Amino acid sequence: MYPKKIANDTAEVIQNYLTYQAVRIILDQLSETNPKQAIWLRQYTASHNIQKGESFIEGLMGEDKELVMRILKVREYLASEVMEFMPQMVRHGISQANMEHRRQLLERLTRSSSVSSTSSESENDDSNPNCD
Repeated sequence: MYPKKIANDTAEVIQNYLTYQAVRIILDQLSETNPKQAIWLRQYTASHNIQKGESFIEGLMGEDKELVMRILKVREYLASEVMEFMPQMVRHGISQANMEHRRQLLERLTRSSSVSSTSSESENDDSNPNCD
């Protein structure tokens, strides 16, 4: 395992996701306050890869610096609010999901084991003519 590499990759995914969420929030705000700019940003977002947050922001810098500053502020705010709870929430979520998956797996294993042993017993009963 490579924990530092995994941590870096995870941080990048979260950063990209927070950028995406910041853009969504700003789109919602602009829809109410400046519909024309909201349409423009929606079209820009549709034609540029927002999944790579930093590249998206760099491209947007050439188009609308004010929007870039707004995205940076919102994403920084989201990061400060969200990241405090993330480690505990992720650990808890994985723990709960793993427990549920293990429960389902155990149910399937015991179900298939009981089906196998039931069919084995019935085969033994059918093949032994002296059981009467």
